[in-house]
Amino acid sequence: MKVEIKLWHTYAIFAACITMIAVCVLLNISLIYGFIAGILLCCTIFTHKGFKLPELLKMMKNGLGECKILYVLILLIGVTVSIWIASGVVPSMIYYGFEYLKEMNFVLAAFLMISICSIFMGTAVGTVSTIGIAVLGIGGGLGIPIPVLLGAVVSGAFVADKLSPISGLINLTISTVNIDYKSMLKSMLVTLLPTMLISSFIYYLLGVKYNAGIDLAKISELQNSLKAGFFISPWLLLMPLLIVIMSSLGVKIIYSILAGLSGGALITLALQHLSLAETSKAVLFGYQATTPSQQLNELLVSGGVVSMVEVVLIVMGAIALSSLLEGTGLIDKAMSRVIHATNNRGSLIINTGLISSTLTVVTCDQTMGIVLPGRLMRHKYDELKLDRGILARTISDTGTIIAPLMPWNVNALIISVIVGESIAYQPYAVLCYISPLITLGVGLYHKYK
Repeated sequence: MKVEIKLWHTYAIFAACITMIAVCVLLNISLIYGFIAGILLCCTIFTHKGFKLPELLKMMKNGLGECKILYVLILLIGVTVSIWIASGVVPSMIYYGFEYLKEMNFVLAAFLMISICSIFMGTAVGTVSTIGIAVLGIGGGLGIPIPVLLGAVVSGAFVADKLSPISGLINLTISTVNIDYKSMLKSMLVTLLPTMLISSFIYYLLGVKYNAGIDLAKISELQNSLKAGFFISPWLLLMPLLIVIMSSLGVKIIYSILAGLSGGALITLALQHLSLAETSKAVLFGYQATTPSQQLNELLVSGGVVSMVEVVLIVMGAIALSSLLEGTGLIDKAMSRVIHATNNRGSLIINTGLISSTLTVVTCDQTMGIVLPGRLMRHKYDELKLDRGILARTISDTGTIIAPLMPWNVNALIISVIVGESIAYQPYAVLCYISPLITLGVGLYHKYK
């Protein structure tokens, strides 16, 4: 059954849902209230239009059930960050990072290093929550503002969702559009190369600014504090290397994280001499470092499983709301008018980006912004004799890449909890802005050439 509702009413419902979420952001209250309000509003409207409540509940139940592995992954990420800090893995990465990266333009180096690692790991959030944590620790010790550095880390991490052959989102995109990875890669490089070059130049300028006053004596002091608080060894660096290798071999990220978690727990017990009770407490309630340096103690902190419970609830709210909007046909109704009116290549590219981005914003997840425009617009690309690789690239450059810029998006929520920063990093996630702008430029070129 489809909702019989005027088009402007459809847009009004979307606007109302976004407004409720935005109010939560502005008032600094949990986003779960915004999603609950949106769900109640939609249920009220849809039952008035003829849907039965059990139908709507079934839509939400099916949507929530399809994403159950995501809830487990979110909780595991919270645990892994705590264990990797407690085990000395992250402190060791920071210690040796101080040793070898203090003479470099660290902001640029962080962006490029995270970009490369994310391709092998195949997941943006997984990269931020492992290698990214260590990079933030190193940069914090060098005196670089965390929002600036986190912006560079997030930009680099989301290269995974644009380029990595083992990324779940990349594989979802190519399967939806019905092309192969080679075709998508060939098309992707057209916009990715200028995006990387411009982003690198901006991070170089930021790095020159923030690396100018590095105090080497302070760095030595921080290294000594790390050694006083943890057992530090280059052998501990094998743990993140293991995760990268497993990911690059195609092992599912949940198994890679479980391996990192198990190894970290054993190291915590054996080398850091925490008791089983203390390790269990770190898993459930998080870990706080106790080094002689207050600066490091503020960086080396994580909330464990408990800190991720609210994130899981918010994600469930987002999924339930998006399941209602899709299941009742509201999203298809809003898209069909735009698709039908598109009659040239440039407009098709621009509208693809706008639709994909809008769906990512409204549904709070990238999946809908990939599947719906990919499925509904691929035949329009064939009709206008535009390569489907451009469709896949446009979706990736817009709806996929803007995810961490939305405070209510699943990715942004997880990042914020992991690192303890809310939206302060978003102005510095420059790749996430540049990528859509370059795609817009490509669309305008096709429109007016």
